[in-house]
Amino acid sequence: MPPLPPRVEKLLAEIPAEELAQLSATRRDFHAHPELAYEERRTAGIVAGRLAGLGLAPRTDVGRTGVFADAGPSRGRLMLRADMDALPLEEAIGQPFASKTPGRMHACGHDGHMAIGLAVAERLTRDAPARGLRFLHQPAEEGQGGAEACVRDGALEGVEAALGLHLWSGLPVGKIGLNRGALMAAVDEFTIEIEGPGGHGAMPHETADPILAAARIIESLQSIVSREISPLDSAVVTISRIQGGTAFNIIPKSVTLQGTARSFTPEAGRALPEKLARIVQGTAAACGVTARIRYERLNGATVNDPRIAEMVLASAARVVGEENVETDTRSLAGEDMSVYLEKVPGCFFFVGCAPEGEPRPHHSPRFDMDERALGVGVAVLEAAARDIARRL
Repeated sequence: MPPLPPRVEKLLAEIPAEELAQLSATRRDFHAHPELAYEERRTAGIVAGRLAGLGLAPRTDVGRTGVFADAGPSRGRLMLRADMDALPLEEAIGQPFASKTPGRMHACGHDGHMAIGLAVAERLTRDAPARGLRFLHQPAEEGQGGAEACVRDGALEGVEAALGLHLWSGLPVGKIGLNRGALMAAVDEFTIEIEGPGGHGAMPHETADPILAAARIIESLQSIVSREISPLDSAVVTISRIQGGTAFNIIPKSVTLQGTARSFTPEAGRALPEKLARIVQGTAAACGVTARIRYERLNGATVNDPRIAEMVLASAARVVGEENVETDTRSLAGEDMSVYLEKVPGCFFFVGCAPEGEPRPHHSPRFDMDERALGVGVAVLEAAARDIARRL
């Protein structure tokens, strides 16, 4: 394993070996038994059992398969959130604790988030701050509305502030990344359905070709970011799925495109749907076909409260050293932690977990992490929770 910054090496050396072993074992158990959105029943049962073992009274009907438990006073709570769901991927890294469920994989670090969340809950209930705490383990973060479901079931009742973290393969172990404003992007999903009369592949002049129209639409959509969004802002428009055609010699009647748009600012987020619709409709008309677009906002940008972010920055710098805290981190990936941060002040931050060797990107069948990041995450999240609970 690559060497860590001296401050981080010292931090991990001070954590009891049995606690680090428990962190790894918990993460690996969750990793071996991944469950998709709203199917996290085994996962939720383990979480609830661990929280009950701390003398808490977990509620297990939050957001269908979510769990939360409270400690301390009933008002003014600080919520610590972890997510639980896996992804529909076939794992390809061959670890001894690899997924035992075909087509299911923890490929985004949620297994580690739960392990960290449970370890921090154990530390904080041993010596709880005076302020109330809520430990939320949320289902269905991966685009399935889990945060909204938890809010509908009362997850934010009595909560004054919220904290969360994300293990991040884009940062080395020992680094903490956050931002005093937007950390992660708003996530939009769209579907474009292109239709023509259909025809013979040898006689394209007798019909209108929706495949050609789809190709031109895909190319034209890239001009939105390069020419219609301010160069000082950031946005992404990606086509991630194309479906159409039945045989080599048939011009099909329809082609379906699916994709995502990402943005940080409200202005860009409001502009994107109109710009996509204009380009899609205009390009389709020029090709002699028709097109329909469905556009949906899945969640807003994950925007940290500046005051809470400053507290987390100070806590992280004290734990891992100021030289290991990055304050300008941003990603156009999305997170439904945004739902909570739209309603209460809070902070979401990254904990570096990049393993040695080749890159292991999130949402990849080869995603992996350096488990030393688990101890770093526990130490920083606990310190931030204690500091914020004292100062809210």
